[in-house]
Order: sequence, then structure tokens, then C-alpha cells
Amino acid sequence: MFENWLRAGPPLVAALAADQASKHWMERLLDPGETLALAPFLALQLAYNRGAAFSVLHDAGGWQRPFLLTVTLMVMTWLAWWTHRLEPAERVFAWPLGLVLGGAAGNLLDRAAHGAVVDFVVLHWGRWAWPTFNLADAAITVGVAALLWLGLLRPGRDA
Repeated sequence: MFENWLRAGPPLVAALAADQASKHWMERLLDPGETLALAPFLALQLAYNRGAAFSVLHDAGGWQRPFLLTVTLMVMTWLAWWTHRLEPAERVFAWPLGLVLGGAAGNLLDRAAHGAVVDFVVLHWGRWAWPTFNLADAAITVGVAALLWLGLLRPGRDA
């Protein structure tokens, strides 16, 4: 079981450290709402999301903070339990679980300390724009995609 944490630990720590460092840097570089264009499809814009993904519950009146903190802690506890219980043949799941846990921890720290998650990456094309996100969100997305690939879509897996 300890081997699971040796596999999950590095992506967890890397995702958490990169997320927190990038948020700190963006808060020093940009004022809220200020935009720095990097490419025709990419910009940095400092934003504070008091809601969940895609700003769902952003203007819910304050009850969402303890709710989202509780849900995040429950999900992280379940993911940690899953990581701990991986069998040797399942250890390939430890790396993406570490990414998801690291990303969740980064956003949890923001929400606990500031009441909002710091977002700053904007992908856009013409008038279309994806909602602003951060490196924690990216780690969660990559981790979940890898879990889906490994668990559901992987060619040659046992049915």
C-alpha cells in the first residue's frame, strides 16, 4: 500500500506546488480583471471564482463556501482511500489519482483561505472563450481523463 503513495505522491506534490506558485505569481502580476494576451487563443486574466466549476453557484450568497469545502474534503478522502487500496495490478491508477488529489488540494486551499479559487488562464477564439481556469483545474482534468482512459477505454483491458 505504501508503494501506491510513492507513485501518487510526486504528481500530487507537483500539481499542488505548481498550482499554488502560479496563483501567487498571477496575483502579483495582474490586477483582478486585467488581461495579458499571450497568443491569439491564450490570455492571462486574474479572476476569483466563489462558486464551483464554470462559476456554478458563484452568486449563491455565501452558503456555497462551506458546502464546496465539505464536498471537496469528502471527495479527496474517497480518492485517498482508493489510492491506498489499489492492488498491485491497479497501481497504474496512482499517478492520475495523485494529479486529481493535488489539483483538488490546490483549489481547496484557495477556497479555505480566500473564500474563492484563483483562476487566470483564458482559452479563446474570436468571440468564443472557455471559462477561466487554473493549473489545479488542468491537473484534475488530465487526471480524470487518464483515469477514464486507463479504466474504461484502454485497448486490451479485460472486459
